[in-house]
Amino acid sequence: MSVLPDLHQQYLQACQNLSQPENPFIAHVLQEADKSDNMKQIKGITLKIAGNNHLVPVQRVTDEDLQVLAFVLNSSIFVTGLDLRYNVLTDVGAKHMATLLQENSTLQYLNLMFNDIGTSGAELIAKALHRNEALVYLRMTGNKIENQGGMYFASMLQINSTLEKLDLGDCDLGTQCLIAIATALTQNKSVKAINLNRPLLYSQEEETTVHIASMLKNNSSLVELHLCKHEIISFGVERLCEALYENCSLRYLDLSCNKITRDDVKFLGELLKRNQTLEILDLNSNRIEDDGAIYLSEALALHNRTLQALSVVSNNIGGEGLVALSQAMKTNMELSYIYIWGNKLDDATCMAFSELIQTGRLKPDCTDVEPYEVDGHVYLAELSHGLKKHYYWTPSYGEVMNKAANASLAVGAVSEYL
Repeated sequence: MSVLPDLHQQYLQACQNLSQPENPFIAHVLQEADKSDNMKQIKGITLKIAGNNHLVPVQRVTDEDLQVLAFVLNSSIFVTGLDLRYNVLTDVGAKHMATLLQENSTLQYLNLMFNDIGTSGAELIAKALHRNEALVYLRMTGNKIENQGGMYFASMLQINSTLEKLDLGDCDLGTQCLIAIATALTQNKSVKAINLNRPLLYSQEEETTVHIASMLKNNSSLVELHLCKHEIISFGVERLCEALYENCSLRYLDLSCNKITRDDVKFLGELLKRNQTLEILDLNSNRIEDDGAIYLSEALALHNRTLQALSVVSNNIGGEGLVALSQAMKTNMELSYIYIWGNKLDDATCMAFSELIQTGRLKPDCTDVEPYEVDGHVYLAELSHGLKKHYYWTPSYGEVMNKAANASLAVGAVSEYL
């Protein structure tokens, strides 16, 4: 029988051995981990050492703190997840993490979002993953690794065959590394979800979108793709839709915060008529207007029976388009989640969505509006539900029990932490 580790005691001993002061927050987390039922049952645990925890006094994790923690975790087979988001780790800390990734064979989940890791730190972590065969999910979100850092991860994707989810959103990626990543994904068979949100693009030619579309024609393993803030316009939308006619694996497509207009939605409408695998479509913060919403509603009402979640938040849609979408939900029983806040919610819209909710066709947890009545008039109030409700934060009180309020968790099984 395995001997239960005493992570807290090992941490205190490591602090002494390395002549480093104890971080009380890390010590507290390790103490709680030692008491965990999962630890007693010899199951894997995730250490949540997030620097934005407001329930306990937080001393954010530094490079020196990580050196000690990595020393402890190197010999631990019980820790399978490590959440270090919103701390103050730099490239020096990335070196300690790279050493851990090279030597540890049990860590499956690593969250480094919004630290201060740069290009050289990205190189160390990416090269460590050349040999690592355990890590399944890596979040680098918000670390400014830039174009060159993205190139290191593109090279890693050509070699690593175990990583399934990679988040490089808000990392200041450039055109060159996006093309390299798309090229690598053409051959990579293990990555199921990738986030490439908010790159820094200086061209209107949509080269990156063309390469991503080309990849989708050949890739049969990618389930989830985030292309938020890629400045995609008509040409790019058409290329992506053409690629997805042939793709039979992608279930979640995020095109939020692009430049998609009502005319571009004709391509998406045609895609929904022909594609039989897409389950989640995020068009949040585009400009599809009434005409675009009507194109979508026609495809959903008459043809598509696979899409489960649709977000058209903040798209300058008026009553005509929103009512058309509500009517589509009456004939399409598969579409269960719809998000409409930020559009022009006129009387007809309020009545239509109030009816959907009151008749039980649309569950309150599956939309971002809630009807209320004042002086005989029905209005809609906003609810904090959405596709990516817990992308940048998770509740301090613990795990999200109601996954229906966060459709990407409820529908897209690959999005366990995304």
